Amino acid sequence: MNKRQTKDLLYEQVARIGKAVSSPKRLELLELLAQGEKTVEVLATEASLDIKLASAHLKVLKAARLVETQRDGRFIVYRLSGEDVSALWVSLRTVAEEHLIELKVAMDRIFSGPEKLDTETRRSLMEKARRGDVVVIDVRPSAEFANGHLPFARSMPLDEIRQRIKELPADKDVVAYCRGPFCMMSAEAVALLKEHGYRAQKIADGIPEWQAAGLPLAEP
Repeated sequence: MNKRQTKDLLYEQVARIGKAVSSPKRLELLELLAQGEKTVEVLATEASLDIKLASAHLKVLKAARLVETQRDGRFIVYRLSGEDVSALWVSLRTVAEEHLIELKVAMDRIFSGPEKLDTETRRSLMEKARRGDVVVIDVRPSAEFANGHLPFARSMPLDEIRQRIKELPADKDVVAYCRGPFCMMSAEAVALLKEHGYRAQKIADGIPEWQAAGLPLAEP
């Protein structure tokens, strides 16, 4: 094999990853799997896909070694093949937001400046939560919270907030987060909390963003 053939082969292998993540739905599946392992049935429901199409997308991701599977009884469970895959999703989205004005404008409509945390403000939030100055709530499903969550956060899934709202102290700021910047659950949670008189805000971070910043998650 000559030098040209060798280079072509190397680029071709890297391009396998690019091809695998070239679908919007496959990107969404990666974000969902960054929250923890899930069955194809759950992934199909959360990504608004039929099971056959979800399976086809997952097959492409598996062929690129971005996801792996394990059988659990009669179910096939999918998970990311490594934390670096979660970081890849964060990196792709960050580059897109930096260079695509359409995405940047859309993101600016969804999140204000203070809601986009940097390393300093992430550490500041962690310290405030540790002291009890703010209450951080994770509005994802409880199974995702159990798989990993921000330090000092409490689980309060979106569909439970209305029934459990009195568990939150009325005299503290409440900070909600969900799966990441594209997740709308935290915005719904904040709107509901404000209706009941709480001081609430959302942050853009999810678990992938927190990990990509090199910050620790809560101890299991």
